[in-house]
Amino acid sequence: MRDLSHLPTAVEVFAEMDTEMDAEAHARWERTALARAVANAVVAYRTGHGLSQGALAAKMGIKRPAISRLELGEHNPSIETLERLASMLGLRFIVDVAPPGRVAAALPPDVKVVGDITGTDGTRILVAAG
Repeated sequence: MRDLSHLPTAVEVFAEMDTEMDAEAHARWERTALARAVANAVVAYRTGHGLSQGALAAKMGIKRPAISRLELGEHNPSIETLERLASMLGLRFIVDVAPPGRVAAALPPDVKVVGDITGTDGTRILVAAG
């Protein structure tokens, strides 16, 4: 296996991106926090189960491009999409949107945080999946 220790961590990459984004890009980034978190959960499920996008699409009864769009994380999924992911894959999603200063909801032990972002106004969006 190749040594990848010289590559920056995701935290370092995102911190650099954050300093380079203009206000419009930053707003778009905040708006798609849920989409990216769901994308992370879907990719983790698919790769963890050794599935291709096509195989996952077949399992869910949808077309492969729909899986591809989900994994891109550019558009927030509908409640119906989250319901389908829960039903078909057994994934559990918890979305906690809290005003500034409010403590995040306690999470059950069978889920992990896949997205946690604080908006410029202090609103916190936490997404957990498991």
